[in-house]
Amino acid sequence: MMPAPYEPRAGDGSRNRRQGMAELKLRRLNELNARLREDLERRRIPVSEAANDLINFTEKEPKDFMVPSVWGTVGKGEDPYAPQPSGGCCILM
Repeated sequence: MMPAPYEPRAGDGSRNRRQGMAELKLRRLNELNARLREDLERRRIPVSEAANDLINFTEKEPKDFMVPSVWGTVGKGEDPYAPQPSGGCCILM
């Protein structure tokens, strides 16, 4: 008598492995769906409104010496970004 051409193994884990992969895919898709929903609920404004808000902010806030087109040139004594004159390269104590 010949054995059957295919006999399922006892403890065949391929079905469990496939089911585990399917559950992993489902969990990842649900996480992606949740992130996309959060993005969809985020408040959005037109670019023109955002640009106007940015312009108004830079005009009202304290002077920014890095924007000379708005505030004009700054004297070296007032500019905190200008290289500071020093008496030497190092100080010994």
